[in-house]
Amino acid sequence: MASTGKLDVQVEVKSHADKFWHSIRDSANIFPKAFPDQYKSIEVLEGDGKSVGSVSLITYGEGSPLVKHSKEKIEAVDEAKKSVSYSVIDGDLLKFYKSFKAHLVVSPKGDGSLVHWSCDYEKAKEDIEAPHIIKDFAVKNLKELDDYIHQA
Repeated sequence: MASTGKLDVQVEVKSHADKFWHSIRDSANIFPKAFPDQYKSIEVLEGDGKSVGSVSLITYGEGSPLVKHSKEKIEAVDEAKKSVSYSVIDGDLLKFYKSFKAHLVVSPKGDGSLVHWSCDYEKAKEDIEAPHIIKDFAVKNLKELDDYIHQA
């Protein structure tokens, strides 16, 4: 029986919540420009790339651990609460996990923001490790996006 799990992390960023949220929502454009070593391209296959049901194909660069391709579908968006949930529906990650769903929420905190990222997963096999490498990659991206916003 494969096991399920959840990982959670909170990252404080200097960027205002609205600005950080809008940058997250425009990740298909921003990430390949800001982080070419990590993202070769993000191609919107269905929808507008921002609304529920949108599907994007992400081609990762050399800086991406474990995964080179991922197809993600937006499952839920709440603009007022600055939250988005998405599932990996195809790609390398599904060799390791039967299911992988991530959630991201941006909350104001002082002059900056608190970004909460979490994932729910089901391992493909019992001996697969929890996706800490994916969590670490997400944290790295959030911190680097904050730096990118402040340089722009």
